[in-house]
Amino acid sequence: MSISEFNPASDPYESRPTYYIGQHDSNRWDVLTDDQYTQVLSSGFNFVTAPITNQHFYQRVVDLYKSFLQEQEQWLEERGITAGQRANPSMPGPVVPTLTDEDTSMYPSHIIGSLITYSSPWIDLCSPNPHIASISRQVLNLEVAYANFCGARTIVIPGPRQDQDGRGVAMYARAIQEALQQVSRANLIIHLPMYREPGLEEKVETLSHVFNVYTTAEPDSSKDIDIYTSWDSWHTIRTVCEYSSRLFLALRIPRRIPEKALQERWFSEPLHFLTIGQTTFQSNRSGYPSLSKHHQDLINRYMRLKNSPWLILTDVGPSTEELVRLFKQKAIEYPTIKEASKALQKEKRKPNNTGINDHVAYMKHLERQQLPYTAMETPALVSFQDWLQSPLQPLADNLESATYEVFEGDPVKYDQYEAAIAEAMAEWKTLKKPSALGTAENPYNPELIVAVAGAGRGPLVSRVIRAAESTGTSIQLWALEKNQNAFVYLLNKNKREWNSRVTLVKTDMRGWAGPTPKGYDSSANTTCKVDILVTELLGSFGDNELSPECLDGIQSHIARPYGISIPHSYTAHLSPISTPRLFADISSRVVSDPNAFDIPYVVRLFQLDFVAAKAPGHPRFQQAWEFIHPVEVSRSDDFAERFGKAVKYTTPGGGSMYGSGGTNEHNARHCHLTFVCPTRGVIHGLAGYFESVLYKTEVDGSEKEPVEISILPDQIDKKSKDMISWFPIFFPLKKPLYFPQDAELEVSMWRQTDDTKVWYEWMVDVYAWVGPKQRNRVGASEMHSSRKVACLM
Repeated sequence: MSISEFNPASDPYESRPTYYIGQHDSNRWDVLTDDQYTQVLSSGFNFVTAPITNQHFYQRVVDLYKSFLQEQEQWLEERGITAGQRANPSMPGPVVPTLTDEDTSMYPSHIIGSLITYSSPWIDLCSPNPHIASISRQVLNLEVAYANFCGARTIVIPGPRQDQDGRGVAMYARAIQEALQQVSRANLIIHLPMYREPGLEEKVETLSHVFNVYTTAEPDSSKDIDIYTSWDSWHTIRTVCEYSSRLFLALRIPRRIPEKALQERWFSEPLHFLTIGQTTFQSNRSGYPSLSKHHQDLINRYMRLKNSPWLILTDVGPSTEELVRLFKQKAIEYPTIKEASKALQKEKRKPNNTGINDHVAYMKHLERQQLPYTAMETPALVSFQDWLQSPLQPLADNLESATYEVFEGDPVKYDQYEAAIAEAMAEWKTLKKPSALGTAENPYNPELIVAVAGAGRGPLVSRVIRAAESTGTSIQLWALEKNQNAFVYLLNKNKREWNSRVTLVKTDMRGWAGPTPKGYDSSANTTCKVDILVTELLGSFGDNELSPECLDGIQSHIARPYGISIPHSYTAHLSPISTPRLFADISSRVVSDPNAFDIPYVVRLFQLDFVAAKAPGHPRFQQAWEFIHPVEVSRSDDFAERFGKAVKYTTPGGGSMYGSGGTNEHNARHCHLTFVCPTRGVIHGLAGYFESVLYKTEVDGSEKEPVEISILPDQIDKKSKDMISWFPIFFPLKKPLYFPQDAELEVSMWRQTDDTKVWYEWMVDVYAWVGPKQRNRVGASEMHSSRKVACLM
């Protein structure tokens, strides 16, 4: 990856998400002919749906069940069995014979891979009648198996039509699990409404309705609708199917867009299609189709996904009858003058006389009206959406040049660092602070000692030099780097760019003896303190790349009490999230890596749902802990004075619960946070973020804002807009954790250490309120620990 791919400032991206628009006719019983298919594509569509079986097969199944009922009645009459004795579980049910060439118009062809095959909407997998449920399951298996044989890659299956019947949804989920086993390569797409808006369901009657199985009345549309029941059904289906990577969702968009919380819930799910029916469109003043602003915003939001959903327009034409008529008109080689005149006048009355379907023309208009990709949506950054990466271990491993190059492609971070360094240097002069080179007679030496620890390839060194030049500050600059390969690069850069102004030291910062300023006797190992120490050791959770431990090893060189550490402090933050995609990804890794669910992953979280609400005293993003530098009293410094410097980071002692000397216990942390969830849902883990104060003013009474960086979703635009150096961290749960409405999630997390490594432990409890002052624990995760993959000190 080049810097230009990653750096949003390097190249303008004016492109927008692309709409792939398909056509579905709910009355279509046969696959389109080549001519009809061409006609649909000519009207602007990119693809079409194709029914797997036809009306002949439907009638054959209906007749089969009718015949079964008649045989059953006859059998019972012959034996004189009364109606109350009819429920014999051993009586054989109807068996659907295999398909014949009369049952389908779908065959293997060169276009089959571009067709979206559609399962029969008249089956009822949820039927309370066991025979109809069995027939429906047999039909589904026959259809998906045949479509898979023909080469279809996508099979849409209409979802359950009711959610309240838990038995029916369970039966449906079981049938989908079985269907997944029938196909080896095809994806199954469950077609569900965003919520149960009246009129949003399939129009075709199911077998249960044909045979009057349902005796209860239809739901009263005047009553309040629980908008989460459809999601409940989906959650049951995908849970039974164990989050299969071949199970996706087609979401019906309603006429009335629901609340934002439900929109975000569906946004986190594996969307493959958004389907928009004819009734969802409104007519504008000219009588042409349009969508409300709320619909436009929802579609534009969903289209920002890396794998953006395709759009299917339902029953907007051309219908099968229209296609037949169009074909016949096309077949008239020489129309009469009267026919030609009528056709011409009809076309003139149409603003859209290009032959493009009016609904497609409108969707293409919306496509052009989308906002262009932002600086945070470069192709490289989009490719990182929801891509799991193991955190770096810069202490244990030496980074490659390409990794450094990616980090250096973020100007925002280094601009903020430079601003912090420049402000620190300017205030040093303003406050007339003593310097490390000062003497008893003249403590205010204008020359400052600055050290960059963990210099990498030198971007911070360059920013220190620029800050010194902009503030007119005289400095002596040291750059420390343990990576011998990067050190070679620094030596070359010092000659080419820095005019040998930088003193380079190849060392682990924790073992550095300190700076020997110009004019001091280097042979006598005479050192002094550091006025400003600059580091970029922060990880996605602030401390996960062992910044506290590294700074413990070098902070003894900071001049007291005036020395400055940049960064000054950093805080870790958490929020519970729903992210089915990441859970499925990690689940697929368990076979090869048993510790997959105990690894905190660095990931650019995107397709997720923040399940917690903003409640008084309980924000959506809550602080877990904080580190401040330099530490005034350090346990590790005490050990260094008593036993020698090397002890504090190489030799575990005895006496603590982890069998260590406790030299790093001051860097252990614990938090217990409460998140409020007003709607029911499921979480798959915890999202971790950090904020850092690089420098805050030391001028008394000053109202100057501190120089900060942040990756918190609600703060990044304010504090470090378009910063790309850090992606969030994700702490997964081994099992999805369901919570009811008005629940509270209690998150516990520990930062643990045994003086040789650092790891995290985390768990989540679910509490539901059962009274004004009483709540019950209704669920909990197990304790997770990253100790087996801990960060080595």
